[in-house]
Amino acid sequence: MAEHSPAAPPRTLRYTAHASVRQNPRTTGPGHGHPSRPIRPLTNHGSPVPAVFDTLSERLRATLGNLTGRGRISEADVDTAMREVRLALLEADVNFKVVKDFVARVREKAIGGDVLASLTAGQQVVKIVHDELVDLLGVGDRVFHLSGNPAVVAMVGLQGSGKTTSTAKLARYIVKQGRRPLLVAADPYRPAAADQLETLGKQLDIPVFRAPLGTSVPEIARQGVEAARRQVRDVVILDTAGRLSIDETLMKEIAEVNAAVKPIETLLVVDAMTGQEAVGVAQAFAAAVPVTGLILTKIDGDARGGAALSISAVTGVPVKFLGTGEKTDALEVFHPDRLAGRILGMGDILTLVERAQESFDVGQAQKMEEKLRKASFTLEDMLEQLQAVQKMGPIGQIMGMIPGMGNMAGEAQAAVDRGDLKRTEAIIRAMTPAERRDPTVLNASRRRRIAAGAGTALPEVNKLVKQFSEMQKLMKQLSGGGKRGALGALMGGRR
Repeated sequence: MAEHSPAAPPRTLRYTAHASVRQNPRTTGPGHGHPSRPIRPLTNHGSPVPAVFDTLSERLRATLGNLTGRGRISEADVDTAMREVRLALLEADVNFKVVKDFVARVREKAIGGDVLASLTAGQQVVKIVHDELVDLLGVGDRVFHLSGNPAVVAMVGLQGSGKTTSTAKLARYIVKQGRRPLLVAADPYRPAAADQLETLGKQLDIPVFRAPLGTSVPEIARQGVEAARRQVRDVVILDTAGRLSIDETLMKEIAEVNAAVKPIETLLVVDAMTGQEAVGVAQAFAAAVPVTGLILTKIDGDARGGAALSISAVTGVPVKFLGTGEKTDALEVFHPDRLAGRILGMGDILTLVERAQESFDVGQAQKMEEKLRKASFTLEDMLEQLQAVQKMGPIGQIMGMIPGMGNMAGEAQAAVDRGDLKRTEAIIRAMTPAERRDPTVLNASRRRRIAAGAGTALPEVNKLVKQFSEMQKLMKQLSGGGKRGALGALMGGRR
């Protein structure tokens, strides 16, 4: 049997467990807001849509930008900004009590002390907003615990929240930590869920345990733990059964699983696109079972982000992971300071570096650095870099992680959605190897041939060649003189 999980630290609840919420008319309707009624599944149909927080981020950056663009600011300026912040948060579907307390704390700190008298008062107000956002998002113990032999992690949640996919994502994350997980299909009511888990397990080369038909959920969990011991697996991840809505049977079953295998972590998977309904779901689960953390899924969708901002503050349960896409590598450890920085347009360099380390090979990066130093960067190298950058995630998301580039994130993603990157790749691929290495040989007839081969217009080819020529000039400038060290640092090579 696995070790008993340690007693959970007392939760700091700022709000009552059943605080009334402002319903989101886009994601709620008749039957929503009541635990006995089903939640409508919401789907993202793949059309280009703004990611969670985009609208909120734009509003907050514009509002706070009005303050930072001045010298001294007055109390009236702060009040005007706080009204805009309040409206932005409410329109993002943040719990209204959370908004009220948040704005009150920011205003109190902004007009207190020597902030207003400072020549950098605007920047100080932005820092206050950032710190309060971090405090709001960082409730509870966010450490992901894996003690026990094997360590047992129970995944719970409603149907349609992305629980099975999140189970596979978490397994992939655990493998990267050097552990050997076993996936357990503990949903006997939906054979398709077990089939999906098996398919994902094969993709990740992680074994999946399935019990015979008719086995109870607690018994499946027990057998899964025993199977992990036999196979020398040190982590067991239980993909438990879900329901269309919260009911006593579901909660009783999860409680029985908890008593049977004593999971060190019980992670509730919540769909961020369901708005404040996600907060209600988290409240109900936290009241019935010892939930230790949350996984917010569909963060890359078009929801307004209010659930992510208020769910921990209302329930006292910490967010531990964010699901940022459909693929099994689209799971991020939740860092409140990084998310607050992204929302306020300050960037997220640490996450950007982590993604780059995963996507770029060290040897290739050193070769690329040497080419840039010698100004021998070719269109073939450019194609490789484009493909590597796309592996890091959506371009708009990457741009948003670069400080000062948040305002360009939407434009960058729109260019991808229009097919600009695919067009660039097609043009380069339509060239011969010799033309890629030396674009100066591209005369008019060659350019027409390339345009026809890429299925695009001649001006697009001319535009790419001109941009590449300008980039080469820039690289020559960077590779010379005292900027040599800066270029090396940029490429992650030798110092």
